[in-house]
Amino acid sequence: MIRFRSISLAVALSLSAAGSIFFLQSQPVLAQNAQTPAPAAPATSAAPAAPSAQPAPVERDPAVEPVREGGLVDAEKKIEDAGSRLAALSEQVESNLQQDGVLADLKVKVDALVREVLAISVELRPRIDSIQVRLKELGEPPADGQPAESPSVADERARLNAERAEVNALTGQAEDLSIEAKALSDRISNTRRALFTSQLFEHTEIDGSVLEEAVQSFSADADRVQRSIMSWLTFVFKFKALPLAIAVILSMALASLILFVEYRLFGRINRRDPSIEDPSYLSRFSVAFFSTILPSLALSFFLASTYFLLDTFNVLRADISPIVASVFGLIGLVFFVTAISRAVLAPAAPNWRLVKLSNKGARDMSIAIFLMALVNGLDYVLSVISETYSSPVVLTVMKSFTSSVIVGLLLFFVSFLRPVLSQTGEPGAPGRPLPRAVTITLRVVGAVLILAAAIGYVGLARFLATQIVLTGAVLATMYIGILTGKAISAPNQFGETRVGQFVARRFRLSAVGLDQSGIAAGLFIYVFALATGVPLILMSWGFQLRDLQLWLFNLFTEINIGTIRISIFGILGGLLLFAGGLVVTRWFQKWLDGNVMERSHVDGGVRNSVKTGIGYLGTGIAAIIGISAAGINLSSLALVAGALSLGIGFGLQNIVSNFVSGLILLVERPFKVGDHVITGANEGIVKRISVRATEIETFRRQSIIVPNSELINSPLGNWTHRNRMQRSEVPVSVAYDTDPQEVIDLLLEVVNERSDVLRNPEPHVEFLRFGASSLDFELRFHLADIGEGLNVRNQVRMEILRRFRARGIVMPYPHQDVMLHIQEHDRQALLRRKVREAPARPQAGEELSAEPDDDKLLP
Repeated sequence: MIRFRSISLAVALSLSAAGSIFFLQSQPVLAQNAQTPAPAAPATSAAPAAPSAQPAPVERDPAVEPVREGGLVDAEKKIEDAGSRLAALSEQVESNLQQDGVLADLKVKVDALVREVLAISVELRPRIDSIQVRLKELGEPPADGQPAESPSVADERARLNAERAEVNALTGQAEDLSIEAKALSDRISNTRRALFTSQLFEHTEIDGSVLEEAVQSFSADADRVQRSIMSWLTFVFKFKALPLAIAVILSMALASLILFVEYRLFGRINRRDPSIEDPSYLSRFSVAFFSTILPSLALSFFLASTYFLLDTFNVLRADISPIVASVFGLIGLVFFVTAISRAVLAPAAPNWRLVKLSNKGARDMSIAIFLMALVNGLDYVLSVISETYSSPVVLTVMKSFTSSVIVGLLLFFVSFLRPVLSQTGEPGAPGRPLPRAVTITLRVVGAVLILAAAIGYVGLARFLATQIVLTGAVLATMYIGILTGKAISAPNQFGETRVGQFVARRFRLSAVGLDQSGIAAGLFIYVFALATGVPLILMSWGFQLRDLQLWLFNLFTEINIGTIRISIFGILGGLLLFAGGLVVTRWFQKWLDGNVMERSHVDGGVRNSVKTGIGYLGTGIAAIIGISAAGINLSSLALVAGALSLGIGFGLQNIVSNFVSGLILLVERPFKVGDHVITGANEGIVKRISVRATEIETFRRQSIIVPNSELINSPLGNWTHRNRMQRSEVPVSVAYDTDPQEVIDLLLEVVNERSDVLRNPEPHVEFLRFGASSLDFELRFHLADIGEGLNVRNQVRMEILRRFRARGIVMPYPHQDVMLHIQEHDRQALLRRKVREAPARPQAGEELSAEPDDDKLLP
């Protein structure tokens, strides 16, 4: 097993990108060497006859020859040039029906020609419209029996009709060319599809004679390749020593620079720390992902630049260049597959392992994966050598047959391993067999590879073996990347990483800002994993690099949905124009309000109305400009507006009123989600604002849905409109014999000792009034957050009560004195009753005085 040092590992995964590109762009050489004729294209997809180089001449009325404008002459020349180019492209397609790479390049050129011809038709449409408008202005020609029109009008009408006929003819030619070019593009696609299928399912008889012929050819072919390589080396060292030395030195310098940059920037995030016994889930996945991607990208860049330097200094010969490229591809493929297997399996670091395997099982799986990658890479290099030196087809067939069988046997070997972690959880203990479903799958796939190669479908077996190794490695990397992005974007997880800690220190981010940065980092990892993995998988399945470039170009420039064409670039441009319009509008509002109306001493209400109106007008103009720049037809919006007007007339007034009110609320933002508002009899926290209604949650956890029109048309209080600061009041009453200044000082002392009470505005005590039985005061102070008001006021009240009791300050309560006015006969009756009840009760002091008293105070 080859072991790589950590720095080398970082460089090596980069090789996967460059190497895999070399490896994947190569087409199977079996069908090419066999010189199989191209399959006949289906009748339905057959291209029409090649267009003539010169378009059909435009028929003109000899009596009226229009004065030809420069635009029509240029359009005619463009159409003639497009017809010539289309004919040349059609001839190139006919002569390269077996070359998939050439066909891919031709398809790109044909598609570009289609767009160019369509652009000519679009350029001619305004001229047709202007001619139609002018003919309408001239009116209908006089009928028979009517007076003849003036000669100038007749000449003008004839000239316009002749020009319209010419423009229509040019437009027709352009449309015919676009149809022919589109048919040629479809034919190229069908031909490439049929070529790929024929190469994939080509059948070759495998018997003893084929094996014997391959053995005989191998010796002669190997000797010829050896002589060619040795002659190239002799020539290079004798005549190209200086360019070779310069290229090698520059390559080594570039490699050292890549290693240094990779180590300095990413040295801590793609290496396992052996001192950590139980790394977190996020750490394990992030180290696995970055230890695969970063070194592979670095190595890919190094190998691509090395090949470029060797080719630039003319060190490579025409027959050696593809061999060097294939060797670089072999290095990249083997390194990438090995890197991802070591990142996931971690044979030497069980605490960083992503799957539950034993130490021996992880080591055996890593060796098997490395051997499969090496076998596929060697098969690719030998195929390139055979294609370069025109080796016999039988030799190429046997090379692919051997590699497919070896990969199938390796899959069989893996299915019999016992790599699963034991039930004790000890990595060093003997493992358990793989799950039954996995073992059956591995054996079935291995049997399919061996059987397909044995019965003669060597191309299919080789293709499947390549996909098992390369596509499996790319999918594993993408999966790890997606899991890493998900873990990083989880709440409060980005700050635990080294990168997150560095970002927090460098930009001084708060906890919320750091969490938002984690979301952005997770999205970036998602995009990066998909943007690198999907193209590699598509290329391994037979697509060319030019196909991917064309798809990407069409994705950003033209997306067809029915008859609607959407351009992502156009939409982005429209959004930028709309944002620029909003910025200009806000600046103009501020300038007009602060420099013109303020200096002119315009009334505040008028200023606000003018400012608001300009804001709406500027926003509308910016929206129209942005929509037009995005390529959206405004006439369709007019139809929608007409339909809405009709619906409003049939009883949608309330819905439209709420809808418009919701838009106003979203634009003006008199309140936002989380604000503490009071509307009518309702008070609570705003939970959601939609275009129809607003949801308010009361403090009893009751959700109230308020239509937006009511919020617009009715008064609304917002405790947190500008900020969350709130004034709190605590009323206090003391007895009349208390010193008022002492009370004021004590109350201020209580609030000034609290850190959550603001010092600006300053706390204040108001002596309110002389009450019926007390002196009334009110303690007023401000809090930064209205949500803390209830808790702070409770604590302040308890502290005031404690200090009043400690200082003997009385907080009186209202007293009521009841005065009983008793008549003399009632008094005598009470005394007699008292005498009768006296023997039955213990003696006690007299309750009533013997003296007459009309006003007796009873408690």
